[in-house]
Amino acid sequence: EVKKFVKFGNDFYKDCEYFCPALIADEVNTFDPKKNPAFEVCENVLYMAYKDGKPVGRIAGIINHEANRKWGINRVRFGWMDFIDDMEVSKALLDAVAEWGKSKGMETLNGPVGFTDMDHQGLLLEGFEYESPMAALYNYPYYIEHFDAYGLEKEADWIEIRCMVPETAPEKMARVGSMILN
Repeated sequence: EVKKFVKFGNDFYKDCEYFCPALIADEVNTFDPKKNPAFEVCENVLYMAYKDGKPVGRIAGIINHEANRKWGINRVRFGWMDFIDDMEVSKALLDAVAEWGKSKGMETLNGPVGFTDMDHQGLLLEGFEYESPMAALYNYPYYIEHFDAYGLEKEADWIEIRCMVPETAPEKMARVGSMILN
């Protein structure tokens, strides 16, 4: 079941030239309490949405008890969220995590994030026409509308900048480099 959950992301974006596929074994290990040390302070639940017998969405619910204790909050996290462009599907997925969180005493919903702040996090808001690096999340532009409709509010901006290496170093850099080498 975990493998099916993980593979859904790669299958969902298979025709998207900008998506960087996840390594299936790494993702499966992320959800394995024996292999992911985050499970010492976290618990999670995985949900998949189906329409006409076909998978159309997924989401992970996560409670990081240590982060909640440290920050004095009762927050359920969500991540690994992918879904077709259907408001009913995205709402059902978010509702499932929110209800699971409420059943565990959580009061707020936060995401997309991972188990810890060292995991992938955030929602792509622009730059959909660029190849995503392996360490970044990718999502379709319609996700923004779905998150807004659900009432989620942006907490922070994460900015990724693409820098191209020039053919030759600017003269000043070449001079400084030469001085360092000598």
